[in-house]
Amino acid sequence: MTAKDSRPLGFFERYLTLWVALCMVAGILIGFLFPGMAKVINAMSIEQVNLPIGLLLFLMIYPIMIQIDFPQVAQALKTPRPVLTTLVINWGIKPFTMTFFAWIFMFFIWAPFIPEDMASEYFAGMVLLGIAPCTAMVFVWSYLSKANMGLTLVMVAINSLTMLVLYAPLGSVLLGVALPIPFITLSLTVGFYVGVPLVAGWLSRRYLIHKKGKEWFDTVYVAKWGKVSIIALLATLVSLFILQGDVILRSPLVIVMIAIPLIIQTFAIFGLGYVVCRFLGISYEDAAPTSMIGASNHFEVAIAVAITMFGVTSGAALAAVVGLLIEVPIMLALVRFCLRTKAFFPSEPEKAPIA
Repeated sequence: MTAKDSRPLGFFERYLTLWVALCMVAGILIGFLFPGMAKVINAMSIEQVNLPIGLLLFLMIYPIMIQIDFPQVAQALKTPRPVLTTLVINWGIKPFTMTFFAWIFMFFIWAPFIPEDMASEYFAGMVLLGIAPCTAMVFVWSYLSKANMGLTLVMVAINSLTMLVLYAPLGSVLLGVALPIPFITLSLTVGFYVGVPLVAGWLSRRYLIHKKGKEWFDTVYVAKWGKVSIIALLATLVSLFILQGDVILRSPLVIVMIAIPLIIQTFAIFGLGYVVCRFLGISYEDAAPTSMIGASNHFEVAIAVAITMFGVTSGAALAAVVGLLIEVPIMLALVRFCLRTKAFFPSEPEKAPIA
C-alpha cells in the first residue's frame, strides 16, 4: 500500500457499515438461540488466545501482509516522527485519559446506578484496556484506510516490545496494585496473530514473485485474496458477538454504561493523534496508522490480566470484553473518516528523514 494506491472500494467495503450491523445482530441471535456454540468456541483457547478467532485473524492479515513492499519498512525506520508520535500518545497520554474518563464516569456520572464495588472493578478493566495498545487488528484498519503498511508493521513491533516494559509499571501506578504481565498471552498473540501471517506473507511474496513475476502476483494471486480479509473480518465479528451475546442480553444497561466512556476515549485519542500528525506535516499514509494504533486496544492482554486479578466473572473482565465488542464498529467508523479527510494531509511521503 503506497501513497499512490488507487484501489477502488469493493462491494463488501462499500457497504461495510451495513454488513457490520447485520453481523452484530446475527452473532447475538446465534449466541442466544444456540448457547452451546459459544461454549464450544470459547473452550478452544490457550491463555485467553482463542484459536478459531486466531485463524480468522490470520485470514484477515495474511492478504494484507502479502501486499507489503518490505523496503517500506526500512523507509519507515528513517522517518521517526510518526513512530515517536505514536509512542508519546500511547504511553504518555492515553493511559491517563482512559483513567480520567473511567474515573469520572464510574465514580460520578454513573455512581447513582452502580454499586461502589462494581464501579471499582469496571474502572480497573477500563484502565487495563487503556494501557494495552493494539497489535494485530491495526493492520486491518490501516489497510482499509489505504495507509502505509510498512510503517504500521514497524509501529506494531515497537509497541509490542514497549508493552513488555511499561504495561506493569503503568498499571501498578494507575490502579495502586502490583500488576502481573501476561507474558504467555502477549507472546502468543503477537506470534500467532502477527508473526505467523507476517512470515507467511513475506515468504509467499518472495517466492511467487520470483517464480511467476510481479505482474502475475499483483493481478492474480493478490486479487484472489482480495475479498478474504473483509469476509474474515465479518466472520470474526459474528464470532465475537456469539461469544458475548448472552452477556449483552443479560446486562444491556451495564454494557452501555461501560461502552460510552470507552467510545469517548477512542475518539479523543484518535482525534489527538490525527490533529498532531496534521500539525507536524506528516503525510496521510502515515497519519492514519499513527492515530489508529493508539485508538484501538490489545484486548487479550487486558482480559487476561483482568481475569487473573479479579476473576472470570468480575466487572473488570466485563469492561475489557465490552472494549472488544465496540472495537470493530468504532474503528470502521474512523476508517471512513480517514478516507474522507485524507485531502487535508500532504499526499506525498516525506522526502528525507528528520532527525
